[in-house]
Amino acid sequence: MSFEQSHDKQMPLLDHLEELRQRILKSLIAIIIGAFASFLLVKPLVKLLEAPAYSVHFLQLAPGEFLFVSIKVAGYSGFAIALPYIVFQLLSFILPGLTKAEKKLIAPAVAGSTILFLVGIFFAWWALLPAALKFLVEYGSDVVEPLWSIEKYLDFVLLLMLGTGLSFQIPILQLLLGVLGLINWKEMLSAWKWVVMSSAIAGAIITPSTDPITMILLASSISILFLFGVLLVAITNQFKEETPPIAHPPSKAN
Repeated sequence: MSFEQSHDKQMPLLDHLEELRQRILKSLIAIIIGAFASFLLVKPLVKLLEAPAYSVHFLQLAPGEFLFVSIKVAGYSGFAIALPYIVFQLLSFILPGLTKAEKKLIAPAVAGSTILFLVGIFFAWWALLPAALKFLVEYGSDVVEPLWSIEKYLDFVLLLMLGTGLSFQIPILQLLLGVLGLINWKEMLSAWKWVVMSSAIAGAIITPSTDPITMILLASSISILFLFGVLLVAITNQFKEETPPIAHPPSKAN
């Protein structure tokens, strides 16, 4: 056992809690900084979020509604910007209890988590939102004219994009569980039926609309990401099996 691991195991519980508190505080500060920076560019961000609903006119139905919407958009954007740092703080809290080989395998999780989160957001903006909005606008278009509250619309958009981005973290979570030895890829793969059913339920919950196209797209994406995570865990396990253990020299007798 290394000195680092021994020292970590002997660390009092209060010290662990204090370290966790400090890392949570740093993560919150990062979100606030990201939100402040996003607020300065909130109007272009709102226009970008309005793009999938090209045929809809948005209204401000109450005084100050767009101001509160701007703060909300900045908050979501601040979280997205701070996510790599949040993941870094989380892994920094976990990593001291792992071996050097495990640290090398988990370190890329920060970059992978960021990439997958951004891919999830882009997928929601590029594929899920147009499909959902097309269904919602065309249904009843011969009866009512689509004039939407900007606040209600952005609540819909932000919830869908955030939920999709977080659901794209599944492979990273699987990789962490695999590296920590809590579950192997065979056990993950054996639960594919439950994953398919859970992805369908998650697709219905995450997508605020009721159209089946959006739910099927998201559920299928979650299932594919799960299989990708299984592949990552299998590769990681194979790498760990092929890595020879480090031989320690025998201790000299006094």
